[in-house]
Amino acid sequence: MYSTAPPALKIAVVLPCYNEEVAIGSVVSSFRAALPHARICVFDNNSSDRTAEVAANAGAEVFYVGLQGKGNVVRRIFADIEADVYVMADGDATYDAAAAPQLVAKLLDEGLDMVVGCRLDQCKGAYRQGHRFGNWLLTRTVMRIFNGRFTDMLSGYRAFSRRYAKSFPALAVGFETETELTVHALELRMPYGEVSTGYGERPEGSTSKLSTYRDGFRILKTIIKLYMSERPFSFFGLIGTISVLLSLLCATPVILEYLATSKVTHLPLAVLSTGIMLSGLLSFVCGFVLDTVTRGRHEYKRLIYLSIPATRKIVQ
Repeated sequence: MYSTAPPALKIAVVLPCYNEEVAIGSVVSSFRAALPHARICVFDNNSSDRTAEVAANAGAEVFYVGLQGKGNVVRRIFADIEADVYVMADGDATYDAAAAPQLVAKLLDEGLDMVVGCRLDQCKGAYRQGHRFGNWLLTRTVMRIFNGRFTDMLSGYRAFSRRYAKSFPALAVGFETETELTVHALELRMPYGEVSTGYGERPEGSTSKLSTYRDGFRILKTIIKLYMSERPFSFFGLIGTISVLLSLLCATPVILEYLATSKVTHLPLAVLSTGIMLSGLLSFVCGFVLDTVTRGRHEYKRLIYLSIPATRKIVQ
């Protein structure tokens, strides 16, 4: 029969942490109970409290990451940890560790590269004010741009195949890494899925490191950057279209005057409209050239992805 987590399959639970002394002990214990054969790895990101000590006492392997930011931690995780399946969660005890076998089973049963734990809040205080709407808005924006079907793009609870982990470039610095994780799967057309999981409040004495406005702006900026780099023809084509329309709008009085009087008295407006038109045409050219470059980069990333063996079920 098939097993979701046989001993022969190397599973690593990886937990990025920053000042999670209050919660990390219970998180490590919960994942140990849910996935008894898994390797539990806590990545301490310059914590000023006893996070590393508590995690080690709970039986986790502790790694230290000097560069601040969750994106930097994710980069080290995928570089340093060798496993067939990676289960990533935050160390704040808000995610349901008991759902981890379900994420792993879906990943293996359906041959997926990423499974996202979609958060179902179990109490009113799980989401801070504005976070639910912000998550919905950012998720819808990315899905519209990159043609995906995710419903909770910013969830930090995910399972990955080795093929995904070792092909992920990890360029983000902070909490925008979840956006990058999602877009990477969409750009390489990886098979992915979702599993509904419980989402609760932090334990008393634990504080969130996420800033609603600062990190929301950084995520939005990341989306724009990814749109520009991964969909250059669409991005610059949109700018070009707006420029051409604006140029025609500015040129309309000049053209009507010339047709009526054979004269051009609004010279500054004529120069402005010409400049805007040239900028718009240049944007189209830039989009075309960059689209060609992006296609080559996607082909290279795809070859790297295919060079890594797929994660397979172990038959017992």
